[in-house]
Amino acid sequence: MDNCKYNYNKQSGECSGSCSRTCCKGYSKMDAPLHTFDWLADVPGNYEDTDIVEIQFKNTRKGYYRNSNAIPLKKGDIVAVEANPGHDIGTVTLTGRLVLMQLKKTRLTPESDFKRIYRKAKPVDMEKFAEAKAREHDTMIRSRQIAKDLELDMKIGDVEYQGDGLKAIFYYIADNRVDFRQLIKVLADVFKIKIEMKQIGARQEAGRIGGIGPCGRELCCAMFTTNFVSVSTSAARFQDISLNPQKLAGQCAKLKCCLNYEVDAYVEASRTLPQRDIELETKDGTYYFFKADILKGELTYSTDKHIPANLVTISAKRAFAIIEMNKRGERPEALSTESNEEKSFDLLDQENINRFDNTGGKKKRRKGNNKAVKPLENGSEREIRKEKPRQEAAEKSERPERKGGSRRGKGRNNNENDKSNSGNEIQSE
Repeated sequence: MDNCKYNYNKQSGECSGSCSRTCCKGYSKMDAPLHTFDWLADVPGNYEDTDIVEIQFKNTRKGYYRNSNAIPLKKGDIVAVEANPGHDIGTVTLTGRLVLMQLKKTRLTPESDFKRIYRKAKPVDMEKFAEAKAREHDTMIRSRQIAKDLELDMKIGDVEYQGDGLKAIFYYIADNRVDFRQLIKVLADVFKIKIEMKQIGARQEAGRIGGIGPCGRELCCAMFTTNFVSVSTSAARFQDISLNPQKLAGQCAKLKCCLNYEVDAYVEASRTLPQRDIELETKDGTYYFFKADILKGELTYSTDKHIPANLVTISAKRAFAIIEMNKRGERPEALSTESNEEKSFDLLDQENINRFDNTGGKKKRRKGNNKAVKPLENGSEREIRKEKPRQEAAEKSERPERKGGSRRGKGRNNNENDKSNSGNEIQSE
């Protein structure tokens, strides 16, 4: 596997490493959305089970075609397929048994009427395909201006040309029903091609454009999501997520699809907890539900119904026991007991987070501390520092006095220095 990861050539589809090529067969040389890894590629007889092949076109559009000519195909091959009119160019993304599993999502059967695969794409086909793709952006800009001139309440989000350039699909978004019959006539006259209009939603538009979500990964609608199920705010309530529209909405301005991923687990776990409207009676007072950790199975109660006061966290087992005692007319001494309950603690309480701000025990550096001091046998470091100014004063006293000093301040300073020097000499003796 590791050799294939570094030696696999995406252009030729060959592996230059010394491996068994099992991972190369399932690897795709097309880094496209809705990528599917063929984990049955190395199983003997996998390609003989069915002649239906999954082919992907631009962005998230996929289709299923029948390989009636028995062309040897593998994942990543570029082929020319049947279209109406002409032919289209796509990339093989899946073959073999996994195609039969993918057909169940689209509610198709192997006996359905599928279009055919003509051949592997030739250099001439690829040249026409490149010319058609080069016109997509300009066509989209001009079509938006035409729709604006016709005063249609719609947004053309993307344009996809067919492989031979004879047809184009215009993807548009509209809140209401739009009569675009006049738009089709104008577009056909301007671009001289066959026009197909296809309405998509905001989620599908985000999948076609792509992007990075707040989780740091590529958008789910651009990677693997094909069926867009409606998402409601009840999914956020079951998971105790704050109902903040800015955090719950994705790049499509709709609720995030990932809210439905774990909601079933939360609903199942919440059934093992007592109802939130039940009050717990103790000798200390009445406790009201405040919050719950559903996956951990813990509930927090407060002595006030509206604000958090005297919060106590207990397990679901302890809560059910108190409810049974209240039904019998009994009240426990306290809501929780230290012997039965484990107190929750915060990791930040283990150490003081302001420990680096405490500078009271540090002493300020004195002037000259950075100078090297030699230790003496009979003297301490403090005595050595006192001797330095004495030596400097003795050196000053040996210097000759300046002649012609006219200022009184200089003479006065000299006299004071002489007195201090004489006092230092006496102390040194």
